[in-house]
Amino acid sequence: MTFLPGHLRIQTQKQSHRHPLDIGKINKKVILVLKKIAHKLTRKPKIVMLVAVVFLILSIFGSIATRINYDILTYLPPDLDSAKGEKLLEEPFHSAATTMLIVEGMPPEYTNSLLKQIEQVPGVSSAVWISNLTGIQLPKEFLSENIRDMFYSENSTMMIVQYKMAGASQETMSAIEQVRRLCNEKCFLAGFSVLIKDTKELVDQELPFYVSLAVVLSLAVMALTMESWVLPLAFMLSIGMAILYNFGTNIFLGQISYITEAIAAVLQLGVTMDYSIFLYHRYEEERHNYEDPRDAMAVSIEAAFTSLLSSSLTTIAGFLALCFMRLLLGRDIGIVMAKGVLLGITTVVVVLPAILLLLDGPIRKYTHRTFIPSLDRANRFVVQHSKAFLVLSVLLFIPAVYAQNHTQLYYKLDRALPRDLPSIVATNKLKKDYNMASTHFIVMENGLPHDKMMKLIKELEQVDGIESVVAYDKFASNAIPDFFLPQDLLEIFKKDGMQIMMLNSHYESASDQVAKQVESLNAILKSYDPNAYMTGEAVLTKDLIDTASVDFRVTNYISIAAILLIVALTFRSLSVPFLLVAAIELAIFINQGIPYFTDTVIPFINPTIIGCVQLGATVDYAILMTTRFREELQSGKERKEAILTAAGASDASIITSALVLFCSTLGVGLISKIEIISGICMMLARGSIISALVILFLLPALLMVCEPLLAKTSLNWRNPKIKKAGAASEAAASASH
Repeated sequence: MTFLPGHLRIQTQKQSHRHPLDIGKINKKVILVLKKIAHKLTRKPKIVMLVAVVFLILSIFGSIATRINYDILTYLPPDLDSAKGEKLLEEPFHSAATTMLIVEGMPPEYTNSLLKQIEQVPGVSSAVWISNLTGIQLPKEFLSENIRDMFYSENSTMMIVQYKMAGASQETMSAIEQVRRLCNEKCFLAGFSVLIKDTKELVDQELPFYVSLAVVLSLAVMALTMESWVLPLAFMLSIGMAILYNFGTNIFLGQISYITEAIAAVLQLGVTMDYSIFLYHRYEEERHNYEDPRDAMAVSIEAAFTSLLSSSLTTIAGFLALCFMRLLLGRDIGIVMAKGVLLGITTVVVVLPAILLLLDGPIRKYTHRTFIPSLDRANRFVVQHSKAFLVLSVLLFIPAVYAQNHTQLYYKLDRALPRDLPSIVATNKLKKDYNMASTHFIVMENGLPHDKMMKLIKELEQVDGIESVVAYDKFASNAIPDFFLPQDLLEIFKKDGMQIMMLNSHYESASDQVAKQVESLNAILKSYDPNAYMTGEAVLTKDLIDTASVDFRVTNYISIAAILLIVALTFRSLSVPFLLVAAIELAIFINQGIPYFTDTVIPFINPTIIGCVQLGATVDYAILMTTRFREELQSGKERKEAILTAAGASDASIITSALVLFCSTLGVGLISKIEIISGICMMLARGSIISALVILFLLPALLMVCEPLLAKTSLNWRNPKIKKAGAASEAAASASH
C-alpha cells in the first residue's frame, strides 16, 4: 500500500463510491479494517477530540522535559581524536569548558577577590590567575615574560575559568550566569561556552515570535487561496496539535539541537499542510454523494489514506537521508522531522476529520471566492513553445550547477551571531588585547620527564601562530620549585596519570592558517606521545569542516536515490523518476547558486539540509502534475490536451502548497538574528517558490516533449489494464479541485 499506490484502483463513477477501492483478494482484509476504522472515527468526533487533547497535554509535558543542546560541536563523530579529548577534559579533569575573564582597569585586590568568589560558584572546577602562581604582592614587572604576557595586557588582566560539565550543559550555563553576576561592567567573559550561553538566550527570545509570525502568514495565505475563512483555522488547529505531538515525543530522544528546535515547528507546518488540503478536497468531492457528512468523511479517509502515505514518502526520504551524516546533527534533524511528517499524517487521518465535522457549519457559512489567478494563458504559451522551454531548462543547469559548486561557506560558528552579543564583544577584546583568537587543549599521559616536557613545550611554542603555552612544567621551570607551587594548581593540570596543556593561538577557528597549525601541532605531539589528543574549538571545527564536506555529498546522493526509487515504484517507470527529480534538482541548484551571484557567504550546514529537504518537500509538486497528466492520457486525451488539463488542474494546489511553505519559513528568516537558523529558513522559503516556478512553467514542457519516451519506459502509461483512474490519479484530481 505504501510503495505501490498505483496498484490500488479507485472508481470515480458516482455509482461506485460505496466501494472505492477495487483491488485483489490480497488487500481485501486491509481495506476492510481501514473501512471499519474510518467509520468509527467519524461517528464519535467529540470522543476523538477528547482523546486528542489528552495526548496533547502529555505532549506538552514531554516537550518541556526534552533537553535542548546548543553546542553543534558535540555532534561530531565520537571516534574522532578531538571528541575523545573533549571526553577526557570532562573526566577526570572536570575542565570540559573553559572561559577567559578579562578584568579591565581594576586593582589586583579586586581581581583576587573576584577569583575567590568565582571558585565558589557551583559548576566551576577551577579559576587560574596570577595569584594562584605567585600571589598578588609580587609586581608584574618582576614576573617572567611568558607569565606576564599570558595574564597581563596594557590595561587589563586575564583569568582562566574552567567548568566541571560540558559547555552546553545546564550546569555550565547556570555557572556562567552566576560568574557574570559577580562581575562589574569592566569585566568581559569570553569563550565558546559563553557563545553557547548567549545563543541559548537568543533562541529562547526569538522562538515565540517567529513561530507566531509563521502561523499568521500561513493563515493569511490559506485564507486567500481557500474558499472559507474558517477552514484555515481548522487546518492550523490540526497541524498545531501534530507539531506538539512531535515535540512531545522528542523526550524519547533525550535531547534535540537548538537548530532542530528552531526550525522543526515551522518546517513541519510547511511540509504537512498539503495533507490537510488533500483530505478536505476529497471530503468536498464526496459530500455530493452522501447525505450524512460522516459517511462522506469515512469514505474520504478510506480513499485518501494510501495516497497520503505514498505522497509523504518522498518527504520522509528527504529527511531520513540526513540521518546518514557523520555529523550527528543531521540525524537529530532527520529523525525529528521524519517523525513529524508521520505524526502529521496520523493527525490528518484521525484528528482533522473530527475537527472538520464539528466545524462543518461555520466552514460552509463563511465562504468567499479564492484569489488564486488563472494560469491558463501561461500554460498554453509553455505548451506551444515546449521545445524552447526544454532548451531553456537544459541551459539553466549550466550556470546553476557552477554557481552552487562555487558558493562560499563558513564554518566559524560565532560568525552566525549578532556582533553586539556580550560574548562576541568579549571575544573581540580577547583577540585585540591578548592576541588570542582560539585556544587548543592537549591531553596526554603524565609520563614524560620534565626535560622532555620542556622540549615539547618549546617546539609547540615555535609553531606559527602560537601565542603562549600554559602547562604545569612550564611554571615549575621558571625558577619556581615544585614544592612552592600551590596544590590546587597541580590539580588543574595533572590528575589520574594524565595532564593537560593549553595553547593560545592568534589564528581564528575555521581558518586555513589554524588548520595548518593544528596539523603541525599534532605532528609534534604524536612524536612525543602517540596516544595524546588535541581538542578545543579550533580543532573540533577543523574536524567539523572535514566531516561536513563528506556529509554534503553522501546525503544528497542518498536522498536522490531514495526518491528515485519511490517515484519509480509509484509510476512503475524507468524514466519518470529521472525527469521529475531533474526538475526539482534544477530548482535546488538555482536556490543554492543564488548566494554565489549575490556574493554571500552562507553557513556550512545550509546546503546539506536544503539539498535533502527541498527535494523531499517539493518533489510532490512534480508528482501531482505528472499523475494528473497520466490520468488524462489514460482517459484517451491527446498529449497536448492532457498536459493543458493537468497543468490547469494542478496550478492552484501547487501555488497554495508553495506559498504555505514559503510563509511558514519566511518568518523565521526575517526575525532570527542567528544566521544558521535564518539562513536555512530563507533558503527553504526561496526554494519553495523556485520549485513551484520550475514545476509550473518548465515541467509541462518537459512532459510534453518527453512523453513518447515516458510511454516506452513506463508500465501501462497510456493504457492501464484496468481502465479506471488509479489512486494516485484521483489523489491528484482531488487535490487540484
